[in-house]
Amino acid sequence: MKPTRSAGGFRLYSDADAVRVQRMQGFLQQGLSAAEAAHAALEESPAPPEIVETTSLAASAAELQRALERYDEQAANAILDRSLSNFSTETVLGEVVVPVLRAVGERWAAGELTIAQEHFATNLVRGRLLGLARGWGQGSGPTALLACPSGEPHDLPLLLFGISLRAAGWRIVFLGADVPTTTIEEVVRSIAPAAVILATTLPALVPVAIGGRAADAILAERVGAILLEGDLASAAAALAGRIAA
Repeated sequence: MKPTRSAGGFRLYSDADAVRVQRMQGFLQQGLSAAEAAHAALEESPAPPEIVETTSLAASAAELQRALERYDEQAANAILDRSLSNFSTETVLGEVVVPVLRAVGERWAAGELTIAQEHFATNLVRGRLLGLARGWGQGSGPTALLACPSGEPHDLPLLLFGISLRAAGWRIVFLGADVPTTTIEEVVRSIAPAAVILATTLPALVPVAIGGRAADAILAERVGAILLEGDLASAAAALAGRIAA
């Protein structure tokens, strides 16, 4: 912008200048840096929406990560508020939240972040996800029971999945982390859900076997289980042999 000056020395801006300022403010709100916003506002034609969107989401993710790493709760929440107002929940989760959580986890594993920074980031994001999940048990869609089995303390991936499943029309019953198997069984009998989703980062502690008329090699491979074939005696002998080996 190159404003002219009045006889008294005041700067005079044209209508075109005002439009450019408004465009720059819009780009700033979408997550562009001041330099990027100024450059985009000076372009005669606006940037393609998909480019602006990608840049904005990437910028928001970078800003969120920096805010979390410096324990800045206010800034982190403001970034999430802005992102959720500009994009769909699914887009923000997939393009901002998940990449940031992955980056924080990787940096902690590499010794670049402290356990306190990792806990702060996880707890802040978890709180926001629980807010997004409010009311997800209502509706008329099929019901899904979500839980982390006993010994599994990490339920963030399950929360993320539940929110996406809710967006697809499902109703969610969320039990959270470290749920005993007997408790999961009790809830299944009580509500008869259409699906049960268990999430864990732990390796299998015991082998799992499936058998019966509905069991076949394809299903066994899909769920990572031992297929028990033949009559009862044969199946028992095969399982004993596998475990002993």
